[in-house]
This record gives sequence, C-alpha cells and structure tokens, in this order.
Amino acid sequence: MSIPARQAPQFCVEMETGTGKTYVYTKSIFEMNRRFGFTKFIIVVPSVAIREGVYKSLQITAEHFGAHYDNVPCRYFIYDSKKISDVRQFATSGNIEIMIINIDAFKKAENIINQAQDKLNGETAMRYIQHTNPIVIIDEPQSVDNTPKAKEAIASLNPLCVLRYSATHREKINLLYRLTPVDAYQMGLVKQICVSSNSITNDFNKPYIMLKSVSNEKGFRAKLEIDVQAKNGTVSRKTVTAKPGDDLFILSGRRELYDGYALAGIDCTPGCEGVEFANTESVKLGKAIGGVDENILKRAQIRRTIEAHFDKELRYLEKGIKVLSLFFIDEVAKYRTIDGAPGIYAEMFEECYLELLEKPKYAELKRRFTVDVNSVHNGYFSQDKKGVYKNTRGDTQADDDTYNTIMRDKEWLLSFECPLRFIFSHSALKEGWDNPNVFQVCTLIEQKSAFTCRQKIGRGLRLCVDQQGNRIEDRDVNILHVMANESFAEFADTLQREIEQETGVKFGVLQLSLFVGQTYTEEIVQQKSVDESDAEMLIHDFQQLFRPHRDQLFGEPFLCDGNRLSAVYREKWQ
Repeated sequence: MSIPARQAPQFCVEMETGTGKTYVYTKSIFEMNRRFGFTKFIIVVPSVAIREGVYKSLQITAEHFGAHYDNVPCRYFIYDSKKISDVRQFATSGNIEIMIINIDAFKKAENIINQAQDKLNGETAMRYIQHTNPIVIIDEPQSVDNTPKAKEAIASLNPLCVLRYSATHREKINLLYRLTPVDAYQMGLVKQICVSSNSITNDFNKPYIMLKSVSNEKGFRAKLEIDVQAKNGTVSRKTVTAKPGDDLFILSGRRELYDGYALAGIDCTPGCEGVEFANTESVKLGKAIGGVDENILKRAQIRRTIEAHFDKELRYLEKGIKVLSLFFIDEVAKYRTIDGAPGIYAEMFEECYLELLEKPKYAELKRRFTVDVNSVHNGYFSQDKKGVYKNTRGDTQADDDTYNTIMRDKEWLLSFECPLRFIFSHSALKEGWDNPNVFQVCTLIEQKSAFTCRQKIGRGLRLCVDQQGNRIEDRDVNILHVMANESFAEFADTLQREIEQETGVKFGVLQLSLFVGQTYTEEIVQQKSVDESDAEMLIHDFQQLFRPHRDQLFGEPFLCDGNRLSAVYREKWQ
C-alpha cells in the first residue's frame, strides 16, 4: 500500500438534498467514459445506508443509462472482503467498472483489502486498485474524509482525481458547481415546505420556565425560555441567558408570577443537566414547569400529522401516489417497550388514527384501507443480540442494520400493496435517509435534540413519484408538511439561519454576488442617414408593396424613373 506519492486534484460539487446527486455523478461516469475513455471508478460512502442507496440507484437507472450510452458494458458492485476476486476483475477488465465501498473497509492497515492474498498472487487488493489510477467519487465527504486517517485512506487509492458530492461541504475544494436550497426550490427540484406549529401561545398567567441548555465554558450559564413582559405591557415567550444568582423576576420584566425564582444552581453533569431555584423547584434539560403537559402536545402533533396525511391521500391516491409520514421520536421505549408492547406514542397514534378514520370526510379511506391499524404503522429501530430495541446515534453498525431494511425495501414501501404508511424512527438519521413520498415529517423530539431543521426536512424534500416510478413535478402536489414542536417563527428562523451559514445566502439582504454574472438584453438605438444603397432597397420594397394594388390605389401603371418616383406618383402620393 505504498504507491501513492502525488496529491490527486480534488473538486467539489454542491447539490441540495433530494436533487439527485447520485444520478448526476452516475451520468458523469458515463460521460467521462464516452469523452475520455476512463473505465475505473470508485464510489466511497460513509455508511451501509448510503452504500445500499447508491447500489439501488445504479440498479434502477441501468436501463436508462444503457439507452443513452449505446449499452456500453458496465459492471457495478459492492466491495465485499469475502469476494476479493471482484477486485481482480475491477483491475483487469476493459469495461466500465464501478466499485462501491465504505470508508471503514479500507482505512485501517488490518482491513482485508490491505492484506496480501494468495488469490491475488500474494499481492494486496489495494495494490491492484492503485495500479488502475481510479477516479474516486466521494458521496457525503463531510462524513467520509473528515479525519486525517480517512484522508490518508482516500490518498491510498492512488486516484487520478477525486470528485466530492454533498449538500453540506465542510471543505470546499475547487468548487465546480453549486445548487443551493434556494436554487433547488426556485427550479422546482424539491418540495415546498409548510410548517405546522405545535406550541402553546398566550398562556402567560402562570410561571412558565423551560431549560433549553446549560454550559460551563465561561462560567455556569443556562438558557431559559420564559414569558417576558415588555415596557408596553405585552407578554411574549423569549429565551434568556441566566447565571447563578440571577432573578427571573427581573429577567421577566418584573412579572410577579416569577417572584422567588432566583437561580440557585446549575448542573452541567452529562445526563443530569438541570437548574435549581431558590424556592427549591428544579427543571431538567429539555423539560418545563408551568407549561401544558407535554403528552398533550405530542398527541396534538400526532393527530395533526395523521389528519394532513389523510387529506393528501384523498387527493393523491387517484394520481397513483402513495403518501408516507415519518415520525422522529426521542426514545424508542415511547413507541415500543423492551418486551415489544406498544409505547405511549404507538397508543396515541392508534387512538388518533381510528378516531379520525370514523369522520365522514374520510369514509373513502376507511373503505380502501381495511387492514388492521397495527399494519399501517411501524418503527425501524435497531436491536441488540437479545432482541432488545435500542436508542442509537445514527452512526453505528446497529444503525446500518436498521437503515439497510429501508433502503432495500424502498420500491415495496412506495407501492399500494404495502400497508405501511406511517414510519416511526429513532436516531440522528444522517445522510442517505430519504423517501420521495414522505409528505409529513413530525418531530416528537425534546428540545435538547441535536437535530437540525435541515436534517428534519431533508428526509422528505425529494419530489414524489407515482406507482410507475414517474417523477411528479406538480408544485401543488409536492408540499412537505413539517409538524414542528416549536413556533413557526422559531422553526423558520432556525432553518434560514442554517441555510445562511452553510450556503452564504443572506435572506432579505441584497448582495453583490446575487447580481454578478447575470445576463440581460440591452437595446441600442442609433440615428443613421439613408444612403444610395438604402434608397434602392426602399424603392424596391415600395414596388413589391404596392404592385398588387396599383390600379386600385392610383388608377394607372406603377412607374419608376431611376431612383425617383415619377412625377405622376409623387402627385398622387401627396
């Protein structure tokens, strides 16, 4: 594994989630083969989830690209350490060879790909790869080569060049193309977003305190959401930063409801984060006092999601579009207990589903969907070796097992034959998780979750498809409803801030960069004297114009004396 000595050139392509970057780099592979004769390509991915998604995409588009590129021979495969002979064929074949491989499969010296093999005449599989100078395509580089070890592993492939595709690059190296979220929306490449707020408003007659975060970076600090009274007497819910000794009575604009709520202590211990007040009351991270029971809010979110789902089914089923809804939950036990029994979220769902289905408005759906309520929803969660469902982070092998199921069953999930229409899942759901027919995303997650707004909506941004797999581009159909556990203003503000940070686009601000490079049409009017040549053309045009009507117009033959109209015609013309 010692061939690489040069630094391969790298190039970035930035494309918003759901706009088809897998299709784009697949087409790039065929174009590079047609134009330059390149045949060796390696697609490096960060997880099994994306690996399965890429492989599925190559399967689905094989006929399409075959028709567009004269059925040029092409083989694609997932690297498997147990099938090392695939690497030999990759290196020796004269046809297009596409290897899909996880970064973890070759970034360690002990990986089989880096070990000498008898089947390869005592050489390593990596050596075979290095000799081909492959073009390396990195899918989601922010999760692939995000460590020095991973960068070294990419270099060990001895690539001719490296093409990096992502919606959120951490490193932008030689940016070739950029399709921002704003571009994607304006071009109709992603769904529109509609936010349904699920938060209590104008309930200001009792002390409300929610702990949003704690920190000990520069002294103990806590961010608290409380009701603050302005000088004009209006009350609104705001987030304030407090340190030990601060009095919420003062921070709230001297609201008597907060009398006695002086901050006595802040606990930043992982798993025990919380604050305590002088009156002995305490609040844990992500929890609140003085607010409405959180289960009432969760139930309202679930009910609203089912209602929006049903409304869309009434409109879309005749179009051959299956509607899916996705719920993000904060704890697996709230959906399914250790012994497999329904958790509180599952119970809420079934109660709301059956209740709404009895409405006369949804009679057609009740006739169509006759399966038991247990069949219309399910949760994709990882299990340990004892069969116990686990909370996961989104980047473990257990997560890969979970994601694998969804990736391989995508067509079945989109068909009307599959009874599953509502999906519950736990984890960070990183790159690789999306489905074109997710029309509702419901976030049953505590405020302390590290979920970003873009992660939430990214799972359902892709344009939907019908039962034949045809992409539907109707803007009135492609609307993603987000059932957020926060106000619309908060959600919109957070989403815009994230897009601004990642793309540099400033909402509501005119920037020079928005205008540089734009094209426009400029018309220039010039005053010009008629010369002899122009006059000849003019006379000729008059002749052609008046010849068919000469008798009606003048009553005598049309005469022309050189470059001048005859005196007769000049008279009649006047």
